[in-house]
Amino acid sequence: NARVARELVGLHASPFAAWMVLRGLRSLGCRIERHSRNAAKVATFLESHPAVGAVHYPGLASSPWHELAKAQMRDFGGMLSIQLRGGKEAALKVAGALQLFVNATSLGGCESLVEWRRGVEGKTPRSPEDLLRISVGLEDPDDLIADLSQALDKVSA
Repeated sequence: NARVARELVGLHASPFAAWMVLRGLRSLGCRIERHSRNAAKVATFLESHPAVGAVHYPGLASSPWHELAKAQMRDFGGMLSIQLRGGKEAALKVAGALQLFVNATSLGGCESLVEWRRGVEGKTPRSPEDLLRISVGLEDPDDLIADLSQALDKVSA
C-alpha cells in the first residue's frame, strides 16, 4: 500500500523537481550574497530615516547582536525588521504605499517583500504594532531605497 511504502522509504521528488532543485542550488551562493548586500544597504538607509524608530538587522554595527553575528556568519542575510515612530497607523501606511515590495508573508525569493507582522499572528500577537518585517530581494538596492523613502516620507511629513 502507498502509505506503508511512503513511511518505509519516504517521499521522492520527480526527476524534473529534483533537477529544478539542483538548478537552483547552483546559483544559491551568489543569490544569498546579493540578498545580504542589498539588505545591508537598505538597513543602513532605514537607520537614518526619521520615521524609523528602530532597525533590527544583525549586520548593523548598532545592533546588539552584531558581534555575535560577526562571529557566526560571513554575511547577515536578507531579512530585517523596522519599527516606525508613528505606531500601527504608520506601519500600515508605509506597507500600503510601497510599490516595489510585495505585501506577503514569506521569506521571499528574488522579489522583495514587506509584511505587517502583527496582522498575521492570530489571536495572540507577539510582535509590536509598529513592526514591519522586510525580506530584501535581488532588485537594485537603490530602487528599493527610493521606494522605501517615498513610503516613509508619507508618514514623516
